[in-house]
Amino acid sequence: MNEEISVQNKLFGKTFFWMFLGLLGSGIIAWYTYASGLFINILMGDYFNILLIVELLVVLGFSLLFKKLPPIAVGILYFVYSMINGITLSTIFVVFELSSIIYVFGISALIFAALGLIGYKTNKDLTSWGPYLSVFLIAGILLSIVNVFILKNTTFELILDWLILILFFSITIYDINKMKLLQEDPSIDNDKIHIYCAMQLYLDFINIFLRILSIFGKRRN
Repeated sequence: MNEEISVQNKLFGKTFFWMFLGLLGSGIIAWYTYASGLFINILMGDYFNILLIVELLVVLGFSLLFKKLPPIAVGILYFVYSMINGITLSTIFVVFELSSIIYVFGISALIFAALGLIGYKTNKDLTSWGPYLSVFLIAGILLSIVNVFILKNTTFELILDWLILILFFSITIYDINKMKLLQEDPSIDNDKIHIYCAMQLYLDFINIFLRILSIFGKRRN
């Protein structure tokens, strides 16, 4: 039992370390892209949409090929995604005040830690949540796209922000709870489980951060 807990704690430690490296890399790239003025060239040259498509392709590639690729390739994909995401995240410095971004980031980290503790401490198997969370997430993404390109309704956008924020609270608890089961999956190489988990938690944190920033962040005049 003690050996099992030790292995579990080691997985969590490596996962959160990789998640931290991904967030740190994204933050540095985001600030450099903004401070250097590079984001202006990206927006003016219509490269922003291309970057979003590349981000999506990297995530899909990571998800579909994770079990087949060697650990080093999986690690490279993770950091490639975090770097590209850092470039697209640079736009938050244009829209929101820096003090507000830092404050919201801190609040998001505290909330994420609390959600992680819930997911880690609960002894209940939350596997049954998976299909429902996936359906709600797809619905949220589709509704967001419809609102951006068709409805363009700020009230509906705010409602979606709240709903998707609550959804990612649940997804975070689910993902951390699932980590305790992944190490028992014989189809996954133990040398790369932590990278997969880091990617999941990275995405959870970024979405929580962006939704809270959208709702409570102080925008520039």
